[in-house]
Amino acid sequence: MSDGLIDRNRLWARLAAAVASLPEPPATPIAVVDLDAFDANADDLARRAGGKPVRVASKSLRVPALIERALAHPGFSGVLAYTVAEALWLHETGVSDDIVVAYPSVDAAALRRLTASPSAAAAITLMVDDPAHLDAIDATRSSRAVPVRVALDVDAGLRLGAQHVGPKRSPLFDTADVVAMARCVVEREGFRLVGVMTYEGQVAGVQDRVPGQRARSAVVRRLKQASMAQLTARRREIAAALAQVADLEFWNGGGSGSVEATAADDAVTEIAAGSGLLVPGVFDHYASFEPRPAAFFGLRVTRRPTAAIATVHGGGLVASGPTGADRSPLPWAPPGLRLTGLEGAGEVQTPLTGHPAASLGIGDLVWFRHAKSGELFEHVRDVHLVRGESVTGVVPSYRGCDRAF
Repeated sequence: MSDGLIDRNRLWARLAAAVASLPEPPATPIAVVDLDAFDANADDLARRAGGKPVRVASKSLRVPALIERALAHPGFSGVLAYTVAEALWLHETGVSDDIVVAYPSVDAAALRRLTASPSAAAAITLMVDDPAHLDAIDATRSSRAVPVRVALDVDAGLRLGAQHVGPKRSPLFDTADVVAMARCVVEREGFRLVGVMTYEGQVAGVQDRVPGQRARSAVVRRLKQASMAQLTARRREIAAALAQVADLEFWNGGGSGSVEATAADDAVTEIAAGSGLLVPGVFDHYASFEPRPAAFFGLRVTRRPTAAIATVHGGGLVASGPTGADRSPLPWAPPGLRLTGLEGAGEVQTPLTGHPAASLGIGDLVWFRHAKSGELFEHVRDVHLVRGESVTGVVPSYRGCDRAF
């Protein structure tokens, strides 16, 4: 048996022991985070960032205690939030006073709260890439006495002729367009241009060492190299042009899958990362780092339809993104279990096949990994923090705090 299979069998045993030590068996899905793996991942991200601060992507955690735990690690500073309402809540609850919202917002109620609060406006930076975003902010305030901090979201995709490779985020690509948007901000009363964001999702979020896909993985790695080379030159040019317009406080870039490459770019002052703390299924096969899974959810066997099938209750926690097998949860411990082709991960039941299924009994726990980081915790209120064979604490997710963003 390979070391990986041995480790997964040990994980199965110790997570079961940890849950069994609780005074009352929790309802499933039972969400757990292995603190030893989480802390080791945090140390690894800081090392890979090479001294540049890592800004925690809250979307990839969605558990206040885990965000705070990451921020307590050396090398981490600030939060990258995904909505204005979330950013306000994180500020108001004392999680952070340095929050960048990664996406433009037209949430009038949340923007109104921000523009009415000098404290929130000083702590939170909003993302823009169109003058209409400034209009949406201005429409929520009666006075421009409180300046609003904004950053420009610049498209970080790869252009190959007429083709664009990468997330379809911002219309700002050419230097002239970026500078024009920057001037629009600095010339408008009530706004401060403080930063830039360039998220190279085609590098940070794409697996490039997938078993059985050697040729495709090689192509992906070449595209990543071409993308980083082009982006480094573009960042240098844009940074020089923006220096004539404003003094920026930060330039955010990267993601868990591209930390080293992004940190090597002189224009970038901080790295965004979140998924690398929990390492979900879609982050298993990267050339840049070894995965160390830290988040799992447990489901109990409730049926044995045949001697070779064990059916667990629930399980249909399918990830966002392009529909495909890689968005399904991974049966992880014990190793060797598989989803069935006909039912997959079901809403109320998930049949599992593979050699361990025959030995599983009614009530036994099977541990899964979610395909994407953070989304697991939208399905649970409680998150069990585990060290070894012990649950050291139970903390609320956003949902457990009665928050949905």
